[in-house]
Amino acid sequence: MKKFAATLWQGQPAALGTMHSKETIIAPLMMDAFGMEVVVPEGFNSDRFGTFTREVRRPDNQLETARHKALAAMAHTGLELGLASEGSFALDPRMPFITSNLELVILIDKKNDFEIVGHYRTTDHNAQGKEIYSTKEALDTAITWGFPHVGVILRISQKGNRHIYKNIETEAELLEIADRLLKKMFVSSLYLETDLRAHKNPKRQASITLATIDLINNCRRLCPSCQAPGFVVTSQEAGLPCEACYRPTDLVKTTTTTCSKCLHKAHKASTSIIAPPAACTACNP
Repeated sequence: MKKFAATLWQGQPAALGTMHSKETIIAPLMMDAFGMEVVVPEGFNSDRFGTFTREVRRPDNQLETARHKALAAMAHTGLELGLASEGSFALDPRMPFITSNLELVILIDKKNDFEIVGHYRTTDHNAQGKEIYSTKEALDTAITWGFPHVGVILRISQKGNRHIYKNIETEAELLEIADRLLKKMFVSSLYLETDLRAHKNPKRQASITLATIDLINNCRRLCPSCQAPGFVVTSQEAGLPCEACYRPTDLVKTTTTTCSKCLHKAHKASTSIIAPPAACTACNP
C-alpha cells in the first residue's frame, strides 16, 4: 500500500478543464509524478465558469468553481479522473492591505471516491489596472507591465462589459485599438489591465506550477488509517505562548491533518513549547 499513490494513476487518462493552455503546465508534472495522461476536452469552454474580465461571474467560491470545472471536463469526456485549476486575486489574509494571488489545483478520482487539492499563494503577481488618457500612455504603461510577453486587455470602462479587447499581440495593434476607442463620442479615457488568463500571464503560470507541485505532494501523503492519498493539513491552531509574558502569540500551537477519503484526523503539537518575544504583539508591538 505504500506505493498506492505512485501506481494508482499509472497510464490513466485525466480530463483537464481548461481552454487557456494549462495542460502545458499541469500535464508534464502529473505524467512525471504518476504516469497520468492529462487530456483536454475538445471544445471545452472554461469561460462559462467565470472570467477575469468580469463579464461572466464565477458561479461559486474558488474551490467549488474548480470542482465544477473538473466535473464538467469528466462529463465531457466520460473519464473517471478530472483536473482543474482556479485562480483568485484578493486581499491577503496575512497582510490585509496587500493583494495576493491564490492558485488552486484539484484532482477528482470518481472511481476511488476522493478529491485532493493543491494550493499556492503569493504576493508576487502582476495584477494591474490603470485608467489611461492617450495612446502613448496605453503603450508606455503596457510596456512597463511587460507587454507583449505579459498580455494586456483594453476596455472603455473598468466596470462596463462593452468594448473589451483581449488577445492584443503587438504594439501596433494596441495603439490602433486605443486610438479607435478614444475617438468614440463621449470617450475621454480607457481602462488598461493585465491579462490574468494563464496563457497570457507568466507569473500565474509559475504559481499554477507550484500549486500543482503542492497537489502532487499532497497525493503522496498517505493516510495512516486507510492508506489513501491526500492526508493533508486542514487546520492550524495559533496560540503558542510567549516566552517572556506567556500571552498567546500568532505562532502555530497545534496542526490538524485529515484524510481526504476516510476523514481520519491526526493532531500534532508544535515542536516548540514557547514562542520568542519577537513574535509577541505585546512584547514587540
